Amino acid sequence: MTVLADLGVFGDAIELLFHAQESRTGGAEIGGPGQFLELTGRHLLLTVTAILLASAVALPLGLALGHRRRGGFLAITVSNVGRAVPSLVLIALFVAFLGVGFTNVALALTLLAIPPILTNAYVGVTQVDPEVLDAARGQGLTERQVLRQVELPLALPLIFAGLRTSTVNVIATATIAPVAGYVTLGDPIISQAVYGDAGRLAAAIVVALLAIVAELSLGAAQRAATPAPLRARTRLVRRPRAPILLRKGTTP
Repeated sequence: MTVLADLGVFGDAIELLFHAQESRTGGAEIGGPGQFLELTGRHLLLTVTAILLASAVALPLGLALGHRRRGGFLAITVSNVGRAVPSLVLIALFVAFLGVGFTNVALALTLLAIPPILTNAYVGVTQVDPEVLDAARGQGLTERQVLRQVELPLALPLIFAGLRTSTVNVIATATIAPVAGYVTLGDPIISQAVYGDAGRLAAAIVVALLAIVAELSLGAAQRAATPAPLRARTRLVRRPRAPILLRKGTTP
């Protein structure tokens, strides 16, 4: 306890994560493992829902456009527009049509998650070597088989990179969900009058940990999904060349 007290606000935030306390306004108990686990579960539910919906829309579209080598302008434009529109604006628009609550925020975060997944799926497929595709077609594979058995496996590293970007973005942006009536880890961040600076920092720590875990987990999945020949080639490219020692009087 003494060590935490010496850490100031950071120590108070750690203390709040593990021990419930009375709110600054009084009359309510805040913090503790129970509350933060519940908020984390709601935060993750919203994130997973948004990523699944975005993947269901963006992956088939990106793969189809990439396979046909068409629609690059559409994919890039959607990506740029999606990144330019503020998340609060999207939520405000959905509030006007759907009201407040889980559905509103999930759809807004889905639109935020679509651009990186769509763009990376498209680019991943279009970067497959044309000679590899010609060889596959020469073996009698149909266009659907070429996409499923050749282009998709080779595009998986970039696809997972898009999923990583979208997931981290959604985890961070889901903190504004309480503005639209769905309580997440953003509630202590927004409600400073109730939780104080310690509550805001405690919630921020949990959000940061979620983002780090998502980044590391999807990074591991990306490496696992990369075909072995591509991993081997990457290692060879990155391996530094050994210096060549020349005897006196010789030339390289």
